[in-house]
Order: sequence, then structure tokens, then C-alpha cells
Amino acid sequence: MSSQKTSQYWFDHYQTNLLQKRVDWNLIPNLTNDEKEKVIKSIQAWQLGETSDGKHLYKAAEKYTKKNTDELYLKSIELFIKEEQKHGENLGKYLDLNNVERIKHNWGDTLFRKVRYFNTSMELWTISVITVESTAQLFYKSLKDATNCVLLKQICRDILIDEAYHIDFQVERMQIILQNNNYLIRKIKSVFYFLFFIITSVIVWFANKKVFTAGKNDFGTYMKKMTLKYRKTLGRKKNGI
Repeated sequence: MSSQKTSQYWFDHYQTNLLQKRVDWNLIPNLTNDEKEKVIKSIQAWQLGETSDGKHLYKAAEKYTKKNTDELYLKSIELFIKEEQKHGENLGKYLDLNNVERIKHNWGDTLFRKVRYFNTSMELWTISVITVESTAQLFYKSLKDATNCVLLKQICRDILIDEAYHIDFQVERMQIILQNNNYLIRKIKSVFYFLFFIITSVIVWFANKKVFTAGKNDFGTYMKKMTLKYRKTLGRKKNGI
């Protein structure tokens, strides 16, 4: 996006987008046994992650909003969380149609949940969301390309459309948060943000390497794409980092 949008814009966007129906649930899933072996465990893990209640993110946004008097931003965050939960429900329905259980525990999700319990900073939340959403873009693109199931492709395409807006929403907020930081502080933060982004990217690849590989993203290709995503998001010059 070429110019920064207002919180009113994002609130209106999320309200409208939540009404979009891009998945035809009359379709029957047709994963082969080989495809199931490659993708089902990752679908289970991402389904669990996408169904978070978002209460810790909401609390951080609420704390941030009180200082910045931007109630529409808080309402936009609430709708953002609902959109993520929609992704989780769609993945859950897909698992149900394949007679596969929705898991309740996953090491990656557990680790992320423990970390966020202690995070009340909107800046750190925004960094985390940008990072996870960036890995999600490559994950769902790989998942879409990993099978011939039309229903799964529609679910992934719907999520990918949403994620593109999610990243712009979060990157714009990061610009606002960082605008009063001096040059030295921004440079110090840039080192931390880059390391966090890359380390998280590596963890996500190894946790889902069957899907990435099936989607024609080996480790080298994946990391090149993630590095480019960093440059386009947290590495944007107008972010000052």
C-alpha cells in the first residue's frame, strides 16, 4: 500500500471482509494418502494456532489505545482476531471432513502461548504478528500447491487474501509506534527484530518442512523468500529500522 491508512479504513475493511464467502463447502475433500501424510499434521498445528482467543493481544492493544486515544484501532484489532479465528474454524471444518481430530496441544503453539503471556507491549506484539503472518503466507502458499484438493486450495486462497491485508495493517502500526524513536534506538531494535524474524522463520520451516517441500520450497528457497519479506515489512526504510 502506497499511503498510510486510518484506523477507520481498517475497521471498515475488516467489517466488510468478514462477510466475504470465498470457500465452497459443498466441495468434497479429496486428499490422497500420500498428500495426507505430508500436510495433515501441519494443518492440525496451524488450526490450533489460528483458534487462539486473542485475549493477550487484545489486552496489549487496550493498554496501547488508552495512551493513544484511538478506539477504532482497538476495534480493528478485535475484528483482526475474529478473522484469524475464522481461518482456524475453516481449517477445523476441513479436518472434520477428513475425519481427522482437531488437536488441543502442539509444542510450537505451547511455546508461543507461554511467551505471549508475559508480553504487554504493543510493539513486541506487532513484531510477532508481522513475523508469524509472513511465515503464514509462505506456509499457505506451499499448502495450496502441495495437493490437488480444490477445497483445500480455496481455504488457503481465502487465508492468503486476508494475510496480505493483515501484514499491511501491522506494518503501518509499526511505523506509527517507531516514529518517535531516535536513530540509535531504531538501529539497535533492527538487529533484534531481524534475528527474531530469521530464527522464527527457521523454526517454522523445520516444524512444517514436509508442506514447504511439497509446495516446492526447499530450505534455501524458503529462507530467501523470508529474507525478502523482512525487507518489505520490518526492513522498509520508512519504518526507520
